[in-house]
Amino acid sequence: MLKTFSITNIGVKRKLNQDFVYTSEQPVGNLPNLFIVADGMGGHKAGDYASKVTVETMVQRISASRETENTRILEEAIQEANTLIRARARESAELEGMGTTVVAATCSGDRLCVANVGDSRLYVANHREIRQITRDHSWVEEMVRRGGLGREEARNHPDRNIITRAVGADDTVKADFFSVQVKEGDLILMCTDGLTNMLEDEEIRMILDGARDMVEKAEELVAAANERGGRDNISVILIDPLS
Repeated sequence: MLKTFSITNIGVKRKLNQDFVYTSEQPVGNLPNLFIVADGMGGHKAGDYASKVTVETMVQRISASRETENTRILEEAIQEANTLIRARARESAELEGMGTTVVAATCSGDRLCVANVGDSRLYVANHREIRQITRDHSWVEEMVRRGGLGREEARNHPDRNIITRAVGADDTVKADFFSVQVKEGDLILMCTDGLTNMLEDEEIRMILDGARDMVEKAEELVAAANERGGRDNISVILIDPLS
């Protein structure tokens, strides 16, 4: 049986929370469970609209899907959300240019299926290590991969928030998919960059390892990010897949 906990926080600097979080430990359509984090972008209220509508569209599509393969189910849902966000942006000047990141996951026993667009992340952590499973679709990550930037430079680069893929950015969107085997003692962390821009991966692992339970782990992550400045909204989903 899964154990999960989720939290979203506006942070210290922002006046609006453009993150949107969805969790279901129960089946959604043909998926055994479903977890989604989205971080919207755009003008006044467009970002929070994009993240909310994207997640709601994905859940509706997944609920109705006749597909049986997890990757295909998530792929369909992301494409449908992208089409809708593009259409809504064309209809309203206030929504023009809106978009959102998405990281979505479903667990089947010890197998984890993950879909990702943008720079929200999914990690697998235990008391020894923390591994980032998703790969950021961001300008600085591209530069790091090409050798043009060091990892530490990238963390503090003024353009670190420029993403290269988003739901709603183009008429078609390319999601990355990952299949991961988890083991007893592993904890899955899904989060927006409001957490990862404030805390190093090892700091995140130490908080996860030191806190007593899922609620305390999530709340301490948010508190630590806010203590560092809380420059953005902070959203966290924690999943214990083999509890």
